[in-house]
Amino acid sequence: MIRSQRWKGAAFTVPFQLGFVFLYLLPIGYAVYQSLYLEKQSGLGLGGATTEFVGLENYRNGLTDSAFMTSILRVVLFACVQIPFMLLISLVLALFLDAVTSKVAGRYRIMLLVPYMIPGVVAAIVWINLYSPEVGPLTPLGELFGFDWNFFAPSMVWPAIGNLLTWHGIGYNMVIIYSALQGVPRELFEAARLDGASELRIALSIKVPFVRGALVLTALLSIIQMLQIFNEPALFRNVTPQTVSDSFTPIMIIYNQAFNAANYHYAAALSVLLAVILGVASFLFYRLTSREAD
Repeated sequence: MIRSQRWKGAAFTVPFQLGFVFLYLLPIGYAVYQSLYLEKQSGLGLGGATTEFVGLENYRNGLTDSAFMTSILRVVLFACVQIPFMLLISLVLALFLDAVTSKVAGRYRIMLLVPYMIPGVVAAIVWINLYSPEVGPLTPLGELFGFDWNFFAPSMVWPAIGNLLTWHGIGYNMVIIYSALQGVPRELFEAARLDGASELRIALSIKVPFVRGALVLTALLSIIQMLQIFNEPALFRNVTPQTVSDSFTPIMIIYNQAFNAANYHYAAALSVLLAVILGVASFLFYRLTSREAD
C-alpha cells in the first residue's frame, strides 16, 4: 500500500522529469558532443567541408581566446559593482516595507514589482529611448542642471546598462527579501524596543542577519544572470556599434560564432566553458558565504 502511494506520488513528477531531460540534459549533452568536433574546409574551400573529431581542441582555443576571456572579465568586474548596489537598494526597500502596515506594504510591493513584469527586451528599448539625446528627456534634463552626459559614450554605457538592470531587478529581489523578513519572529522586535533599541538598530542587528539566506540566494541568481547578459548590450549595439562591440559579452561572442560565423562547434565549446565558469563561480560564492555564516 505504501509502495503504491509512493509510485502514485512519483507519477506527478513525470512531466517535470521529461521536461528536464528533453529541455536541459539532452541539449547540454548535444552541446558537449558538438564541441568535440570541428568543421574543416577541403583545399581552398571548393571541395566541400568535412566534420572531424578534434577532442579538446575547441576548448583549448576558447581558453586562449583573448576576446572571450576579456569579455568574461569585463562582465565580472561590472557584476562586482552592479549586483551589490542592486541588492542594497532591494534590501532597503524590503526593510521599509516591513516597517509599514501590511496594507501599505501590499500596495507598494506591487508598484515596485511592475518593472520586473516588463519583458527585458521591452525594458531595454524603453530605456534606450530615454537615453537618446534626440528623443529622450534625460539629456535635456541633464543640461538643465549643468550635466553634459552622453549615455552611449564608452565611459557611460556600462552605467547606463547597470541602471537599466537595477531598475528591472530590484522589485524581484525585494520580494524575496521581504518574504524572508516576514518569517522573522515579531517578538524579537518588541523585546529589542523594550531594551531601548532604535528601529535602525533593530534592522541592522536583527532583520538583516535573519535574511542572510535570501541575500545569498538573490546574489547567486544575479551572478548567474549577469554572466549570461545578452539582450541589453545587443540592443545598445544597434544604437552605438562604435561603443558596444560584437565581443562585448561572452554570450554575444557565442551568438556571433554560431549564427554569423556558422562555427557551431566552437560556439558549443564556448557555451560549455561559460557553463563551467558559471558553475564554479556559483559554487565558490556559495561556499564562501556559507563559511562566513558558520
